[in-house]
Amino acid sequence: MNKTDLVNEISVKTGLTKTKSGEVIDTLIETMQGALSSGDKITLVGFGSFGTIERKARRGRNPQTGAEINIPAKKSVKFKSGASLDSKVNS
Repeated sequence: MNKTDLVNEISVKTGLTKTKSGEVIDTLIETMQGALSSGDKITLVGFGSFGTIERKARRGRNPQTGAEINIPAKKSVKFKSGASLDSKVNS
C-alpha cells in the first residue's frame, strides 16, 4: 500500500474528501517527524511505538572494493509493534 492507496482508503472509511484525507496524513507525518527529531517518543496504543536510538560511529567495509570506511555516529528511528498489531499480522 502506498500513500495514494492510504488516502483513498481513509477517504472511503471516513467520508472525507481525498484532498482532506491527504492533508490529514501529511499533518500526521509532519507532526511525528517533529516529535522524533526533538527526541520525543510516540506511542499509539494497539499499533506500536516510535522512538530514536543513537548509533555509535564504527568501521565498515565497502562491499565492492573491500576498503575500510568510517561510518559516522547517527540517530535512527526505531519502531516496536504493539500486541494488537502483532496479533492481526500473525492471524
